[in-house]
Amino acid sequence: MDHLQDADASTPVAAAVVPAEDTAAADRTARRAVTVFPLLVLAAGGLGLALPATFAPGKPAVPYLLGVIMFCMGLTMTSRDFESVAKRPWAVGLGLVAHYVIMPGLGWGIAHLLGLPPELAVGVILVGCAPSGTASNVVTFLARGDVALSMSVATVSTLLAPLVTPYLVLLLAGHILHVEAGPMVVDILKTVLLPVAAGLLVRRLAAGLVRRCLPALPWLSAGTVGVIVLIVVAGSAGTLKDAAGVVLLAVVLHNGFGLALGYASGRAARLGPAASRAMAFEVGMQNSGLAASLAATYFSPLTALPAAVFSVWHNLSGALVAAWLNRRSK
Repeated sequence: MDHLQDADASTPVAAAVVPAEDTAAADRTARRAVTVFPLLVLAAGGLGLALPATFAPGKPAVPYLLGVIMFCMGLTMTSRDFESVAKRPWAVGLGLVAHYVIMPGLGWGIAHLLGLPPELAVGVILVGCAPSGTASNVVTFLARGDVALSMSVATVSTLLAPLVTPYLVLLLAGHILHVEAGPMVVDILKTVLLPVAAGLLVRRLAAGLVRRCLPALPWLSAGTVGVIVLIVVAGSAGTLKDAAGVVLLAVVLHNGFGLALGYASGRAARLGPAASRAMAFEVGMQNSGLAASLAATYFSPLTALPAAVFSVWHNLSGALVAAWLNRRSK
C-alpha cells in the first residue's frame, strides 16, 4: 500500500501497522487488532455487568488508566507525525474543524431528538466533544485511506483537547448539568498531554527499546481500555438494563452520521477518495476512553455509559466500513 511507509503510528492501536515487513503482514496484524479489540471490550463490559460490586470501586483508577493509553500514544509518535501537519495544513485544519463541529453537534442533536435524561444526554455530548479515537488510523489503513492525514488529524485533535473539549461540553451541555470546565482542562492536561509528552521523551531517549516494544503497545492499550469499560459498566450496572436500548440507539446514530458526514466533508472539499476515507474515520471515531474518564470524574457512572458503549460499537462499525471500502477500491 502506498501509505504504509507513512503509517508510523500516531495512536497506540495504529502501532500494529508499523513493525510489519510488508503490506500483507501489516494488513493481517491490523485486522487482528480491530477484530480482537471490540471483543475484548465487550467481554470486559459483560464482566462488569455480572460483578458490579467487585469492579465499581475501581472508579478512582480510571484517569490513571487513561494516562497509560496516552503514554502508549506518545511512545508511537515520531517527528513525521508533525511534519505531515506542516505539509498539508489545509487538509488537517479541515479535519479538525469537521471533527470538532460535526460530532459535538450530532451529540447535542441526538440527545435532544431522543429526549435523553440529563445524565445520558451529557454523556452523549461528552463523547462528541472528545478527540479522535485511538483505532482510527488502523481502520483508515484497512480502508486504503490516507493514513498520513489520519495520523495528523488524530495527533492534533488530541493535543488540542485540553482547550477544546471542556469548553465545547460547557457550551453544549452546561444548560443540562453543571459543567466544571476549568478543572476539566487541568485533568485533560494531566491525563492526556503529560503522558503523551512523557511517551515522546522516552521514545527519544530509548528509541531502540521502544521500537522493539511497539508490537505490544496495541494490546496494552486495548487491555487498558477494556479495564476502563469494565469499571464504567460496573458503576452503572444498576441502571444499565433500563438505559441500554436508548444508549445503543444514540451511539449507533452518532457514530453512523459521523462517519457519513466526515466522508462527505472530505468529498465536498475535493480532497479525493483516500483522504475522504481518512476524514470519515477521524470524524466518526472518538476517544471514548477520555470521554468515559471525564464522565466518571465529573458526573456519574451513568453519564459514562454512552462512552463505554461507543468504545465497543465504533470499533465494530469502523472495521466493517473499512472492509467495505477496501473491497470498493480494488
